[in-house]
Formats: sequence, structure tokens, C-alpha cells
Amino acid sequence: MLFPPFAVVASMTAARRSTSSSTEGNDAGDAPPGVGLERGLSNRHIQLIAIGGAIGTGLFLGSGIGIHKAGPSILLVYVVVGAMLFVMMRAMGELLLSNLGYRTFQDFAADYLGEWARFFIGWTYWLCLISIATADMVGVQTYARFWWPDLPGWVPMVVAVAFVLALNLIAVQAFGEAEFWFALIKVVTILGLIVVGLFLIVTSFTAPHGDTASVAHLWDDGGFFPNGFVGFLGGFQIAIFAFAGIELVGTTAAEAKDPEKNLPRAINQVPLRILFFYVLALGVIMCVTPWSEIDPSESPFVALFLLIGLGGAAALINAVVMTSAVSAANSGFFSSSRMAYGLATTRQAPSVFGKLTRTAVPGNALLLSCGVVLLGGSLGLIFDDAFQLVTAVSSILFIFVWSMILASYLVYRRRRPELHAASAYRLCFGVPLTWVVLGFFAFMLVVLGLFEDTRGPLLLTPVWFVILGIAWMLVRRRAGRVAASGGPEGTPRA
Repeated sequence: MLFPPFAVVASMTAARRSTSSSTEGNDAGDAPPGVGLERGLSNRHIQLIAIGGAIGTGLFLGSGIGIHKAGPSILLVYVVVGAMLFVMMRAMGELLLSNLGYRTFQDFAADYLGEWARFFIGWTYWLCLISIATADMVGVQTYARFWWPDLPGWVPMVVAVAFVLALNLIAVQAFGEAEFWFALIKVVTILGLIVVGLFLIVTSFTAPHGDTASVAHLWDDGGFFPNGFVGFLGGFQIAIFAFAGIELVGTTAAEAKDPEKNLPRAINQVPLRILFFYVLALGVIMCVTPWSEIDPSESPFVALFLLIGLGGAAALINAVVMTSAVSAANSGFFSSSRMAYGLATTRQAPSVFGKLTRTAVPGNALLLSCGVVLLGGSLGLIFDDAFQLVTAVSSILFIFVWSMILASYLVYRRRRPELHAASAYRLCFGVPLTWVVLGFFAFMLVVLGLFEDTRGPLLLTPVWFVILGIAWMLVRRRAGRVAASGGPEGTPRA
């Protein structure tokens, strides 16, 4: 899952929101007067986090589920989903550059669709972040069983949550430094795995159980589509989850200097990262380890080294993937707390979540995130398929967010054609391509309804939007007053 860039954007956006704490009178909290969220992330942090964002639990653990369902055709699944989301990102990039006052997709969605869109996207995005952090906690429980099979699952989860909470309560610099090293470890691990895997393929390495590493494994065990077209469709949900957060890579660049240069560069690098970290890495794994021997409940990265008889290397990789899960949860807590803080500053969330600690972090919002993640992570103690359940909910919610971005683009093209004509980063054939991607998202919802493990979350998710609709009726007047006054950010209107 492309996760850490969430945190970069949320930090920068919230920092801007907090520059005038007297605007709302609800974000001072216990912090000294005039103190707001810090801009404590350096360029070094941002660059590594952006790269490391291409590697997360969706790859390290979730890819095993995708391989189990789709076989080698999971590689094509990632390409298709990546292509669709690249169109979405190009549309988002054009929107962001059309008005440099926009800092997140919430801003242009509220501008073109209405203030209700900011509320629905904001809270849905908060739940997206929480669901991803929850999936990471389920992952931590799974990884811990590698070393301690009899250890109660709640122990590593509570330890991980406590560690992440302490890290986030210190200061934003602590988060940035931790994410820098977490990201570096993940990048080096993937590079190392690809190099080792290619070496095993070239040397025709034979594992202790008799399988010889070969590119032919991509088609010699039932073909490239071993489970047929239905199996191919079954891999899409986990692939969508794996790309959760891809839209924030572009927004991170928009917050940097010279967005006209950095934003296109960040977006244009997405296809290369998808091909390298997902298609190449998983292709190498399935060339060394036949897809049918990969256990969906385990990390295929760890399984690869176990199957070739390198137990010590498997333990090392397991430590890395656990680090990855903690890293993603770290970002999830950080980002969701800033999201709740931002909603509080626009009077779309209780004011208590707009209070800062003396270290200039939204402590109450952090405690909210931790509490909900612990509650959600407890599902891993009750249900064996908790990871699949949580990722399915997350995938559906992200489809909503991405669709709102595309809907904003369509309104922008109709309402402001002169901005599109003047754009230096136009999405060619933007309107028809946008409709194609929206159609793809609609088809994905149909696909989720075909499978038992995703049908339940699909049917339950509308309850969330009913709750949001009721809540919006209660807060729309005060939120409208904030918007009418220019909001805490004073975002220019289109």
C-alpha cells in the first residue's frame, strides 16, 4: 500500500491550518499560546518517505492473498489497477496545479462539488487511514507468530500501538526520522530480494523440496490464469488495497517548492514504482517459488527464503515486514490524527480533537486513533480472515475517495475550460478517460459483490455514509459559516 505520503501531506496541511490558532479558538489545547503543528519534516524525510510509500503491508502480506486467488495473473491485475489510478492521479495533478491555493483534494472537492464533499471525504479518509492502521496491527499479529506461535495476539498489538503512540506524542521530527529509516529498510529489502531472486533464477537454483527457480513458473502450473477469469477478478480487491494512498504522492509534491515541476515528476514516477516494487518483485518471487505453494496467510517474501532453505534470511525478512507494518501504523496514527485535527478546525469534528499538546501534536486525536485501531485490531483475535475483512472495507472507502476526485475533475472541465486549456499538465482525453476509470470503479464494486469474503463489507459500507449524512445535517450550518469566511486556510475559490 502506498501509505507514508499520507503523513507528509497531513502534517504540512495541518501546519498551515494551525498558523493562526485564534481563528477557531479550539486548537490551542495545552500548547503554549500561538503554538501550532510544526513543519518538522525535512526534504531528506520527504524524499525517502515518498519512495518507501510504495512498499507496505499490502505488498508484504496482502500479495500472498492476491497470488492465491489469481496466480501469476496477479501481475496483470497490478498493471491494470495501476493504469487506472495513474489516470486518476493525472486528473488530480491538473486540478492541483489549476489553483495553487489547493493543498489537498479536499479543497478542490469542496470547491467544485460543495462543502459537503469536504466533510464526506474528510471523515471517509479518516476511516480509510484507521482501516489501514488496523490491517497493519493484524499483520503484526501474523508476523509475531513466526517467532512466538503461542504468544497471545493482543500482546504484540498492544506493544506496537504503545510504541507508535509514544513516538507520535514526542514531536513531528521523531515521526519523520523514524519513517526515514523505516522507508530505507523497506527499499533496501526489496532491492535485495530482487537481486537474490534474479540470481537464483539465472543459476537455476533448486530448493530442498525439488523446485527449480525458473521463469516458466509463471505459466507451467495451470497457465498464467490458473484459476480462470473469476480467479483473475478475485485479485483486484487486494491490489486496490495495496495502492491505497497513491493519490497522496502527488499532493506531497504540491506542498513542496516549485509544484509545477515537482508535482508532474512525482506523478510520472508512479508507473515505474508500480512496475518495480510490485510487478518485478512479485514476478521474481513466483519464478523462485511456484505460486501454488504460497500460503495466503503468510508473507510470500518470508516464504521465499524458507522454501529455499534460508531460515536465517527468512527471520530477517520477517523482522523487516514487521517493521513495515509498524511503520505504516505509525503513519496511520500520525495522518488520521492530523485529519481529525483539520476537521476540528473547520468545525466538522468535535473541538476536543483540535487541541494540541505542549509538544505541538494533537494528543486527543491521537488517542482517538489508537483506541479505534485497538478495537479494530481485536478482530484479528476473533476472525482468521480479519485481514481480508479490513482490507475489503478500506478498498471500498478508497474507491469512494478516488471517485470524488474524478467527479471534481469532470465539474472542473465543464466549469473552467479555460484553466484546462492553459494547463501545462493537461490530462489528454481527460473527460473520456475519467469516465472509463469511473466505470472501472463501478465494475470493481460489482466484482466485490461476487466473492463471499468481500460481499459482507460491500453491503455494510453504505451504513457509514448514512451516518455521515446524518452528521452532516447537524454540522453543515457551522461548517458553512467557516467556509463562507474563507475557512482556516483561506483557500482561494475557483
